[in-house]
Amino acid sequence: MTIEQQEIKHSPWSLSQVSLWILIPLVLGILISLLIPRPAVGVIYLSDAIYYYSAHDIIQQLTAARNSAEIRAVVIVMNSPGGTVTDTESVYREIIALKQQKPVVTVIEGMAASGGYYAASATDYIFAKASSEIGNIGVIGTQPDKPAVYEDIYSTGPYKIWGMPRDSFSRELEMLKQGFLQAVKLGRGDRLKLSDETILRGEIYSGGDALRAGLIDALGSQSEAEAKAAQMAGIRHYTVKDMFDVAGLKETVVAPMGFFRKDSDGNISSYPAKAGLYLLYIPGLGDNQ
Repeated sequence: MTIEQQEIKHSPWSLSQVSLWILIPLVLGILISLLIPRPAVGVIYLSDAIYYYSAHDIIQQLTAARNSAEIRAVVIVMNSPGGTVTDTESVYREIIALKQQKPVVTVIEGMAASGGYYAASATDYIFAKASSEIGNIGVIGTQPDKPAVYEDIYSTGPYKIWGMPRDSFSRELEMLKQGFLQAVKLGRGDRLKLSDETILRGEIYSGGDALRAGLIDALGSQSEAEAKAAQMAGIRHYTVKDMFDVAGLKETVVAPMGFFRKDSDGNISSYPAKAGLYLLYIPGLGDNQ
């Protein structure tokens, strides 16, 4: 019998016991890893105008992402012409709140115009397609009518019916325009290559032009946006989850009257159904003047 065989014979641990003690921690480690959820990148789809109903769904998803330990970063897939001032600002503020805790990346599919770009500018990084339509920074609204007297309508003040004088409307329009500009400058920072005057012209840029102007960070796909968000969050081997499901939303709520106006033939137009102030791109509006 060799010296090595004698040592094994007199050892208090057999080979099977040693193997068992190695195997047990390994099995336990695998079981624990299966119980711990993998980190995830949440995806939010904004494929509509931004108004009360669509904003409600988006805010629910942003809130769910902020409160979920499993969701480590978020990608917003954007295709929106913008919407109402108030609802756009609500979405913008919720994105800012989420960004303070987790990376948020936007990928622009068809369009991020006006309020759509307002919301996108709040995110950490923006991808787009070369053919995407981006920008249209500014505000549009319908000026109130001049006060008039109606025999069968009584009001307690000259602006009870119309809300405000025309000069007040103009001041509010200017205030909202400057707020939009500051939001873009804050979000894009040194990446922005356009002057204030150029930004406020309200132009629509293609993806390539928007990249050169600093309105976006790169041309890329949704999967590239997801990978970028994961990188910014410092996670690997992640899953991708639709935040609509994570937030427990069952179906998209549609406004009874719709956001856009219908023409005489029942076709949906690009005009909002109600008069007011909007962060909205209305294609072809100038052609009708």
